[in-house]
Amino acid sequence: MDTTYYEHGTPAERWERARMFFDAKDYYAAARVLDGLVDEVPEQTGPRLLLARAYYHSAQLRRAEAELRTIVERDPVERYARLMLGRTLERQGRGDEARPHLRIASALAGEVPQE
Repeated sequence: MDTTYYEHGTPAERWERARMFFDAKDYYAAARVLDGLVDEVPEQTGPRLLLARAYYHSAQLRRAEAELRTIVERDPVERYARLMLGRTLERQGRGDEARPHLRIASALAGEVPQE
């Protein structure tokens, strides 16, 4: 079996490797590790959320949006995914689409809107 550095190791080892790349702000490398990991464990939110964050920070906004929408579809009350989805949409100039997600994220955080 021929594997690359990004695919090598157990899921736990790849998770740690991805977090190291992310913490070092090497978002492209983190995304390369996480992409395969998310395919392997699609039901886990943590790797998918970190993948979305890596995409966001590396300006791969459509990919970030797709991952975040998957999380929100599975878990509508995942506050951080809602917040990130709103910010990702804003960054793409889609403020009208972003507002509902940002409002939901604020409500889930217990923030009271100022009137």
